[in-house]
Amino acid sequence: MHEWALAESVVETVKRHLEGRDSPKLRSVTLLFGELQSIDQEIFEEGIKNLLMGEAFGSEVFHVERERAVFRCNRCESQWGLEDRPDLQEDEREAIHFVPEAAHVYMRCPSCSSPDFRVEKGRGVLVKSIVFDENLVNEKDLVNEKLVGEKDTSE
Repeated sequence: MHEWALAESVVETVKRHLEGRDSPKLRSVTLLFGELQSIDQEIFEEGIKNLLMGEAFGSEVFHVERERAVFRCNRCESQWGLEDRPDLQEDEREAIHFVPEAAHVYMRCPSCSSPDFRVEKGRGVLVKSIVFDENLVNEKDLVNEKLVGEKDTSE
């Protein structure tokens, strides 16, 4: 059950960012779940609730956003998402969710038919931001810490 391990990573990441702050009051934590990351949000949220028992903050500060998958052709630079591929069968979509690299087996660029494309967005889990009461939306609170999936190399 990887949702519990993921919840534990999120809680540990937040605790790490709380260290060294003078009586910090946690206001919100925004998580970004990629469309290609197969996560049962209900189990994840239950894990967060259980892991936060006895902590100074509760699960109500956690908010999940979803990031759509975006693919980009390496040949013609065309972009598309899973919603642009109604021809994919349910079992093919499921395979792509479990192993995103499987997309190369089931998809081609809709513009030039090339099998040479990459996943631009929608992969992994990211702690997007942590906001404290003493300094709302401060640059240092925009964490962008990837917990699951490939590290973003565009920075």
